[in-house]
Amino acid sequence: MLVAERYEKIVQLVNERGSIRVTELSELCQVTEETIRRDLDRLEAAGRLRRSHGGAVSVKEGQAETPYSEREVLYADEKRQIAQEAVRQIMPKDRILLDASTTAWYMAASMPDIPLTVLTNSIKVAAELSTKERIEVIATGGIVAPRSLSFIGPLAERSLDAYHVDKLFLSCKGAHLERGISESNELQARIKQRMIGIADRVILLADGSKFGSQAFAQVARWDAVHEVITDRTATAAAVEALREQGIVVTTV
Repeated sequence: MLVAERYEKIVQLVNERGSIRVTELSELCQVTEETIRRDLDRLEAAGRLRRSHGGAVSVKEGQAETPYSEREVLYADEKRQIAQEAVRQIMPKDRILLDASTTAWYMAASMPDIPLTVLTNSIKVAAELSTKERIEVIATGGIVAPRSLSFIGPLAERSLDAYHVDKLFLSCKGAHLERGISESNELQARIKQRMIGIADRVILLADGSKFGSQAFAQVARWDAVHEVITDRTATAAAVEALREQGIVVTTV
């Protein structure tokens, strides 16, 4: 493969996946990781992608969200396992907050019908929980974001200010070890910032693919997160770095 062809393949892979790791690119392009790192440096200088910790992120993502139908099938097994572990941490009469992530929807689908109050900005989560008679569901309202099937904007943000919850379960677009957690656009980042502000305990649900990437808009630094539930594809280095910051990390 010529260098120019490798560059095009790298850009194509990054744009298709949104983000990708150096190790994966090395295997797919059949060159060393050091070669891939040099390629990424040159492609970033040319404005064709953005470097992240351990890989690269697509610059075409911009502020666009991945459609819910696509996110629903990405890393589905890992998300289900993470969701099941998260559900185990819910106690009767808890007041919890679920974001509009697909992992939160998997939580809603597996949640037992016990006395709970669930606040959410997710249309899918609210619909799923509406069939469970003992769970009180409160939806934020606001502007509907069609790609994520979520409520966003000023009304959604203000409605959160009226509540206080015991536990927040949220996911993110990127989980960068140095820069914290991030989202695909500012509106999604802002509502998650409000969520963090009303929760006693913040639990991040992040499969291994989220680590090492940084999305467009920052949500929070790691000192705002109390616990991370991830899967075994998360690197040992990432898990150890989080634990060193006093964050409880559970792998499934």
